[in-house]
Amino acid sequence: MTLLAATGLTKHYQISRGFGPASVVQALTEVSFTLDAGETLAIVGESGCGKSTLARCVAGLVEATSGTLALSGEPAADLLKRDRMRFHRSIQMVFQDPYASVNPRRKVGDTVADGLRLHHIVPRAQRRAKVLELLGRVGLAAEHMARYPHELSGGQRQRVAIARALAVDPSVIVCDEPVSALDVSVQAQVMNLLADVQRERNVAYLFISHDLALVQHIAHRIAVMYLGQIVEIGSAAAFKRRLTHPYSQSLFAAAPRIGGTREALVPPLEGEMPSPIDPPSGCRFHTRCPHAVPRCAAEAPALRDVDGRLVRCHLAESITAAATEAAV
Repeated sequence: MTLLAATGLTKHYQISRGFGPASVVQALTEVSFTLDAGETLAIVGESGCGKSTLARCVAGLVEATSGTLALSGEPAADLLKRDRMRFHRSIQMVFQDPYASVNPRRKVGDTVADGLRLHHIVPRAQRRAKVLELLGRVGLAAEHMARYPHELSGGQRQRVAIARALAVDPSVIVCDEPVSALDVSVQAQVMNLLADVQRERNVAYLFISHDLALVQHIAHRIAVMYLGQIVEIGSAAAFKRRLTHPYSQSLFAAAPRIGGTREALVPPLEGEMPSPIDPPSGCRFHTRCPHAVPRCAAEAPALRDVDGRLVRCHLAESITAAATEAAV
């Protein structure tokens, strides 16, 4: 069942330049995807590609400039106007920095209980028992309930943030780099916790990350973003077999591997990502693409089906054929 459907999501920011005309930052442009119950869709890409902006648009923290978002078939814009509380109960968010996302002035128990109180999940007399249940679910003890965030480790704070999100029994949790600020050993614990929660509650995750090895392990589908656009989206299994878009190839080939080397025939990604204030014409990746032809600069490619996945590239078939021949 499709829980979340984004169609043409676009987010532009106007920035002032003193007395001159304002500039427009094209943070997101025509982003479309679906997310099913019990599914993890990972969004990957370089810093500044629009991943966190997308997360905030989906969570209702930022209003999109255009495009639509539907929650269980109902337009999110209508739901936010009519019943904002219901929307935020359905979609919760776990932020990247556990040191900034948990109120330092409030005890852990109060932080977790906020959702129970605001959304009237349980009667007041039962809140303490429910908070203890939630803390136990994320691996924290009853004694943590009376502690302040500064008395907890980073991993414990992130567990509190997860417990806070789970308190309202959401159908979708947006995870914006939820383990990047944690030690590697703690990352594994938090990821195992998220996997257990998904199995038990059939919750869907929109998982934002720059850790390519991690997303290949935990995601059902992967979407690669470049300069505010999705350039390739498909199943994680398909990504392991072959990457079709040249940006996806270079991005994943650059990921470090223990005892491994760069994939053969994949040229290194050169240059920096262009500014979202003045993105290139045509294909936004053509200024860094080793396969670019004049058409790439003149005509913007559409996101289309290529070998069972969606790819935004004019040359996807020829690049895939060449890679297949080289492998043989």
